[in-house]
Amino acid sequence: MDKVSSKITFRSEDEALNRGFEWAKGQALAYAHDGSDPVGLWYEAALPGRNAFCMRDVSHQSMGASVLGLQAHTRNMMQRFAENISKGKDYCTYWEITGDNVPAPVDYENDDDFWYNLPANFDVIEACYRQYLWTGDRSYLEDPVLQNFYRLSVTEYVKTWDKDGDGIPEYDPSYGRRGLSSYNEAGDYPKIGADLIALMIAGYQAYADMEKKLGNSELYAEYAAKTVHLRELLEQQWWDGESGCFFVAMGHDGTFLGAESGEGQFLPLYYEAIVDREKREGALREMDAQGVTNVEGMSYLPETYYRCGEDSEGLRSLKELMDPALERREYPEVSFAAVGAVVSGLMGISADGGSTVATVSRLTEELAWAEISEVSVLGRMVSVKHKGRTYTEFTGHSAEALVWRAEFYNDAESPVALLHNGEAVRGACGIDKLGRRYVYAEIAVAPGETHVISIA
Repeated sequence: MDKVSSKITFRSEDEALNRGFEWAKGQALAYAHDGSDPVGLWYEAALPGRNAFCMRDVSHQSMGASVLGLQAHTRNMMQRFAENISKGKDYCTYWEITGDNVPAPVDYENDDDFWYNLPANFDVIEACYRQYLWTGDRSYLEDPVLQNFYRLSVTEYVKTWDKDGDGIPEYDPSYGRRGLSSYNEAGDYPKIGADLIALMIAGYQAYADMEKKLGNSELYAEYAAKTVHLRELLEQQWWDGESGCFFVAMGHDGTFLGAESGEGQFLPLYYEAIVDREKREGALREMDAQGVTNVEGMSYLPETYYRCGEDSEGLRSLKELMDPALERREYPEVSFAAVGAVVSGLMGISADGGSTVATVSRLTEELAWAEISEVSVLGRMVSVKHKGRTYTEFTGHSAEALVWRAEFYNDAESPVALLHNGEAVRGACGIDKLGRRYVYAEIAVAPGETHVISIA
């Protein structure tokens, strides 16, 4: 197998962070396969040595993979999941697929006996939409095999596993390992996990957004409404006012279960399912108090903190994830998640699926500057350097032009002056998902150009 490589580099004033990124880059790329296996292009996304990739891990690793230039690997793996959905498996697919392009024997005996976590279909839908936004690959929207998977997942899959007709799939112990209600592997599986509802919110929203991109306004409205309904249900019925956090699960007798494990808190936060500020902060407090049960859960924490606006905690947990002393650091999800968290979290790089790349510095007082070079996004290569939270430098390396949207957190209610390459430009104001104000400017970047924007 030829070694897969990437030109991406990261530098900052924190040498431990720099070494951690180099380790994460090398470790993740070591798990990438060049396409000579029967399954085609793929990377390991399961227990090391299993020669396999599973739905949850691929969905989570996909961001870091794309940053490293492994977009085609992720695209092929998502295709393999999508093409194996079937009525005979109650609209599940294969939870884990090997490099030989067969279901992993450890998880699959036959269509009546296989491991499956019910949040997984929604996780794949959400990850596919994120991949479209990052890569600009419209096959995530238009490919008939993927479209079939999305459609069956939000219709027949839900109907089949939702025995009581309330719109939410549920698990019964008689199912064995088939149709598990949560990603949380601590203890017995409940009727419904809070993370299942969070994944449904994320999956329905992603499906709605994809249908909107395709011009299907009725489907967009239908699934956007389902998203709102489920979010209201999670924030109201699943909120434990006495404890100031969310219930983790619903037991088989219909009673809610308390926060015995932090996984009931961090996954709804990671998937941005909670919009109520007070309840989001309560979930964060409980996540801090409970912690996580394994390194897989730990790999979600940096991105979760950054998505919740906790930038200092994001950096702290990122460095913990990169620490050479961390047990089971070799688990593939750890290195891929670390790379993804540096780019999308710390460096605040995002894309719109078209031709616009946005940046916002999430550096804190602990880190005065950081730069990342040769980032693969929207079929192009870009480099970004932040100095504090008021100065950003952006370079487009590829032959195709793009638009750079430079954002800076700023509490001013009216536009403030920005400097573009030393010349004053008027910034516009925006508000992010967390209600934070920012000022921004959009600049056309021709191939090979470097631009600097800063707060005047």
